[in-house]
This record gives sequence, structure tokens and C-alpha cells, in this order.
Amino acid sequence: MEEQPPTQAVDDEAPAQAADEQAPAQKLLLSREMTAGKANQVAAIVLLALLSTITTLALPLIGGGFVAELEKGGGAVTTAALWMVAVGLAAAITGTLSGYLLARLGIDLVTKLRVRTLRHALGLPLKIARREGTGDLAARLTSDSSQIRGLTEVGPLQLPMAALQVVATLIIMGVLDWILLLMTVGSFLIAIIGVVFVIKAIRQKFEALQTGVGKLSDDFVATLEALTVVKAHRAESRLAKSFSERAQNLGGLESAAARLEAMVVPVMTLAQQVALVIVIMGGGVRYVSGDISLPNLVSFLLLLLQLAAPLIMAIQATGAIQAGLVAKQRFESVFSLPYEQVDDGAEDREPVAVDPAAPAVVLHEVGFAYEEGQPVLEDVGFTVPSSGLTAMVGRSGAGKTTVLGLIERFMELDSGRISVFGRELPEWPLSDLRGRIAYVDQSFTLLRDTIRNNLLLGLDRTVPDDVLLDVLEQVGLRDEIAALPQGLDTRIGGESDLSGGQRQRLALAGVLLSDARLVLLDEPSSQLDSLNEGRLREVVDRLAEDRAVLVVAHRLSTVQHARHVILLDRGKVQAQGTHERLMSECEPYAELVRGQMLRPVDSVRLS
Repeated sequence: MEEQPPTQAVDDEAPAQAADEQAPAQKLLLSREMTAGKANQVAAIVLLALLSTITTLALPLIGGGFVAELEKGGGAVTTAALWMVAVGLAAAITGTLSGYLLARLGIDLVTKLRVRTLRHALGLPLKIARREGTGDLAARLTSDSSQIRGLTEVGPLQLPMAALQVVATLIIMGVLDWILLLMTVGSFLIAIIGVVFVIKAIRQKFEALQTGVGKLSDDFVATLEALTVVKAHRAESRLAKSFSERAQNLGGLESAAARLEAMVVPVMTLAQQVALVIVIMGGGVRYVSGDISLPNLVSFLLLLLQLAAPLIMAIQATGAIQAGLVAKQRFESVFSLPYEQVDDGAEDREPVAVDPAAPAVVLHEVGFAYEEGQPVLEDVGFTVPSSGLTAMVGRSGAGKTTVLGLIERFMELDSGRISVFGRELPEWPLSDLRGRIAYVDQSFTLLRDTIRNNLLLGLDRTVPDDVLLDVLEQVGLRDEIAALPQGLDTRIGGESDLSGGQRQRLALAGVLLSDARLVLLDEPSSQLDSLNEGRLREVVDRLAEDRAVLVVAHRLSTVQHARHVILLDRGKVQAQGTHERLMSECEPYAELVRGQMLRPVDSVRLS
């Protein structure tokens, strides 16, 4: 097999860029992205956070009043205690609401980043996508997204509020009492039991969430692996829409998990406040008995209330902030990559006019090399007529697949010119160019989707089932597809996957549904037995009656059937003509045939 072609980079702003050119760095302003259009929600979060901080700081003052009432032996002790409970509950409730609303902002931001990443990655030129790696691109949807969410939840608001509480607590720190400390630890043990149940519920939610994210990432990676076919069929927007809907569903699941997560810190805060009540009562008794002074008791209460929780949160937040900043940079690196403009404005643009008498493809002195390597093509020139079958043959690595990739503009020429239907490639909008071409790669790549959706890939119209079944009949697949559990709606890549030969014929069936005037086939019969190879030949003959068919051929029957045969050798056109003429006048071609480099029909028996 030949090396798969990389591609030219095209940025959002400019119609063409060098393949290795990086787009201008795009700084990701998380605060602006997260709060844009949500002023009311942001104001509510800030207000609730301030109320939570104020009530938390006010609680020691009420505790001091309780102690004062104990000293006086007045009847307002119960009232002071009730006020303590009320203020504590207010702090917990406002903290819960503030944390949940802030989490929602973070989830909305992560959903935006996922959708944007999906769209941008599907629009990347092939070379850039392969350089970045499908798994690394998909990681933006999973681990990087989670790290960004952690950053948004602790960075903008919670950390400053925690710092405020720590500073206030440090001002009034006092001498500790070890007996009161034991009471505090005992109080927290009760809360920990409650937190365990909450954590179990959170774990269940996250297991479902991780399963959904993993499935999304898996399918997205599979789609990126089929990016050649996606681009050839101009299916970027359709697939991005489907993935975006799934990303929105994941956002809903994350919201449910956020509701539970928002309970953890408030539960611990409530435990702290329960400990505060116990310490006040116990400390009050100790104060009356003379075992502890009032200043020591007040200092301990202030430390318990204002220092423990914010310090713990600040320590935990440090790692989340660092991880989030790294994830932010990784998102920025993706959004700075060049982007192909394939279908932007295509619906509003008039179709490109072509000369009906012009040849389908003309190559003139074409040269191309991958990166800094040896040239793959040198001064290649030939013509594909507006109809009929043209075959390209040659040894592996001769440049046949590269020629097809250049015609599709998966990469840009180093030299020479290529025209399609009388217009040179730079004059074609990518959407219009690829809309005129039906392309089947040498791997017969299919999407991990239903048979129906694979057949309809790249089509802008609805096709009845009887038409779909008819094209399957023409490639010998109708009965085999009908026998599958869901027929046309059977998902490829699951339990009912297709064999290599079946996938090959299904890809060819999609060509029959296309209105493209130029058909590019890369080794279309490589995995077909003699019966299905004969069916393929009939389909190709039918296509060639009124379309141009350019096929990379490895079967002698295909070459014998072609009107024109092009022999490529080491990136150059060594000879071209009919099969009979080449057999008599071109010894390298005759050697290919005699050496079975062009295989007879019965040499391969794969179903």
C-alpha cells in the first residue's frame, strides 16, 4: 500500500496556507467564555458566595454572644443557640447554591469547548490531523475537559473567598485546647459517614458519565481515522452536528453529577458548624468551671470556623489550577491549527460552471514530495476524458494513490498544474470540487455508523429504501444486508460487522448513489472473488458510460477493460495507451502482466 497523503492547511481567515504553517495563536479567555451572556447568573453566584462568607464569619460573633449569655446565666441561651443554627444553615444553603451555579457555568464552558474541538478537528487538513494524532485530539474531550472544569470551579471565585476567610481567621487565632479538639474530631466523624454515601452516589454518576465520554471519544477517533472519506463526501458539518448533540447530552449528565458534588463541601461545612455548636457548649461548660478562659475558647472557635475548610480547599485547588492551566494551553494549541473551509457558505453560493466538453482531469508536469523526502511524483502528465474508464497501474509506491489525493486536494502540488473539468484546482472551492468527485480509498474506509448512513454519506437528499436496496443488489449485497439483525440500520463496527469484501462492495454501492461526474477508485476489486469482481466490472462499465472513472488497478481484467491505461513507475509516467498496445510496445508493462503484478481474476478468493 502507498503512503496515505497528507494535506494542505487552510485557515478560517485565509483561503490557502502552507501545509506546516501554524495559525495565529488563539488565547482562550476562560472567564470571558464562561460568563459571556450570563451576567445575571454571575451576579447571583457572587452574591450567594458573599452571603455564605459573611454568614460564616458572623457565626463566631453569635457564638460569643452565646458564651456571654452562659456567663450571665440569662434566659437567652436558647435563642442564641437557635440563631447559631439558623446562620449556619444559611451559610450552608448559600454555599450550596453558589457552588452549583458556578459548576453549571463550568459545565457550559466545557460543552462549548467540546463542540468547538469536534468541529475544528473534523475541519483539520489530513496532514495536520495525522500529525496531532487522533487519540491526542480526542483527549481534549475527556481528561482536558475535566481539568478545565476543575479550574473554572476553584479559580475565579472560590479561591479568593477562601483566602478572605483564611486571612480573617489568622487575625484572631489563639491558643488551642486539646479537649475541645477531641470534641471537634468526634463531630467530623459523623459527617464523614454522610459524605461516604454522597461519594458513592457521585461515583455512580461519574461511571455513567465516563462511559458516555469514552463512547463519544471512541467514535470520534474512529471518525478521524475515516477523515479521508468524510472530507471526500463533505460530511464534516453533518457529523459535527451529530457529535455536538451527544456532547450536549453529556452536559446534562454532568449537571446531575454536579448537584451531588455541590453537596460535599457544604456537608463538611455543616459538620464544621456542628462541631462549633458542640465546642461552644462544651467550652462553655469548661469556661464556667474555670478550665478554659474565654479568650482561648473564642480563639479556638474562630480557628475551627474560619481556617480549616478554606485551607483544605486551597490546598486541593492548587493542583486543579495547575492541571487546568495545562489543559487550557492544549485547547489553545488545537484552536490555533489551520482549518479547511469546506462548506462555509456553500448553500448560498452558485454552483461552479464547468465546460461540458472539457476533460475530467488533466495533469501537467505535476511534481510532489511528502515533507523533505524524495519526490513521489515528477513531471507527471496525463488526461482523463470526460467519460470512460481510465486505469493507473504500477508497482507499489509508484505514486498512484498520491495522484488521487492530489485531485481531491488532500494535499497541494509542489509544481505543475491539475485541472478538473476545465478549471485548475485553486479555482475550485473545496466543497464544489469534492461534490463533483466520488472517492473510494484503498482501505474502503467506512464510518462506525449504520449501513444506511454510510450509503447516504455526502448526499443532500433523502433516498428511499427501495433505491438503497437496488444499489446493494447491483454489488451483490442485498441478501447479505437483509440477513443482518437491523438490515439497513445495522451498525458497522459492532457485533454485526462486515467482512473485508462486504465493506468493499458497500463502499462501491455508495458511489452508485452519487451524482459525481468523476469517480476515483483505489484498488476497487482487491478483496472480491470472481463473481463479485464481475459485478463490479458491470457497475464500473455502467458508470463509465456517462462519467469519468479513474481507477488504480491491480486486476488484469480491469486493465483490459479500460479505454486508456497509464503506467506509473517511480513517480513518472513511463507509458500510456491501450492494454494491447502497451503489451506489444512497453516491456515494463508486459513484465507487470507476466509477473502477475496485475493479477488475473481467479487469483484472489475473498468474500
